[in-house]
Amino acid sequence: MNDRNWDAELKKIDSAMESVSDEAMFPAKAAKSLGARAAAEGAQRTTSTLGVFARLSLAVALGVAIVFWPYAARCGLGLAAYMGAVATLIGAGVWSAVWTWRHRAAKGHSLALLLVVWGLVLGSIEVLPRIGYAIPSASHPANWTCP
Repeated sequence: MNDRNWDAELKKIDSAMESVSDEAMFPAKAAKSLGARAAAEGAQRTTSTLGVFARLSLAVALGVAIVFWPYAARCGLGLAAYMGAVATLIGAGVWSAVWTWRHRAAKGHSLALLLVVWGLVLGSIEVLPRIGYAIPSASHPANWTCP
C-alpha cells in the first residue's frame, strides 16, 4: 500500500490554487499575442450587464405582447404570422439565455428559459391539434389552410 499522506498533499494543492488568480487559472480567450489577449480580457471586464438585460427585456416584452395578438390566427396567413412571432419569441428566449449564461445572471437566465418554454407552449397549442395529437376546437381547428 502507498504510505503517502493524501490529506497533506491535497492541502498543498489547495494552498497553491488559492495563491493563483482566477484570470490566470481560466484565461478569457486563447489569444495568439499578448496584445490580443489583453484586449480580450479588457473587453470581457468592460462589458456591462445593461446589454444583457436590454436583450432580456425585449424578449419579455415580446412574450407579454404575444398574449394580446390582435389578428386572427386560426388558419392561413394569420396563422403563419402568429407562428413566426412564436418562433421569434423562442429565438429571443434562447438569445437571452445565452447572454445571461455568459454574464452569470442566474435570475435573468431562469427568466429567459421560461420565455423559451412559454414560446414552446404557445406553438404547441397551435400545432398539436393540426397534426392530430390534440383534440381540435373552434379556436384551434384541425386544418392549416382556411376553407
